[in-house]
Amino acid sequence: MFKEQHIAVIGASHGIGWRVAQLLSAQGAHVHAYSRTPLPEALPNTSWHPLDVLQSDFELAELPPTLQGLVYCPGSIQLKPFSRITPAAMREELEINLVGAFTAIQRAFPALKRAEGVGSIVLFSTVAVQTGMSFHAGIAAAKGAIEGLTRALAAEVAPTVRVNAIAPSLTDTPLAAGLLNTEEKKLAAINRHPLRKIGTVDDMANAVLFLLSEQSAFITGQVLRVDGGMGNLK
Repeated sequence: MFKEQHIAVIGASHGIGWRVAQLLSAQGAHVHAYSRTPLPEALPNTSWHPLDVLQSDFELAELPPTLQGLVYCPGSIQLKPFSRITPAAMREELEINLVGAFTAIQRAFPALKRAEGVGSIVLFSTVAVQTGMSFHAGIAAAKGAIEGLTRALAAEVAPTVRVNAIAPSLTDTPLAAGLLNTEEKKLAAINRHPLRKIGTVDDMANAVLFLLSEQSAFITGQVLRVDGGMGNLK
């Protein structure tokens, strides 16, 4: 499905980003992987470039002239009472989740535009934006901005490039390890989901590939909830 396509994956060395890179590589894509740490292992047709999205005004090294897809995976999970969120911590949430995505899109957009109507951008929100959750004020605010960016940018760049986001619930990734490090925590997380399970990297990566592919060619400006029903079922 992605044979010979060029797709950039930001945050490709862990969790969902790593799984996305693996699946794209297996389907013949040329993967341009960016992350702070090297990839766990070499992948066919994949080049890795060091990148820290907290560095101001960063560049995406060695982007190809034409890019069919961009996936921005970096995120944060800092669950604290509102009164304990410092301005510095809030700024970091915004830098990782919003400003990093904004900068990556600006850097990649000329190449995406050259894909002649098949370019696709996939961002990440969270179930906590549409479903109020205690201790999620920081991340919900940052990811709420991502949802706004998704819709506004999709309107601005159509029909040249599609822009969509995925809103997961708690997913079993290294980023969420502290929330799933005991059997009690895992059971509590399972029971919060109507489907009675926790999201996996494959659940999220498969959704990413759908939004990158021609199977979603009539979809833009949308936030796809991949949350086991948590967002709208009781």
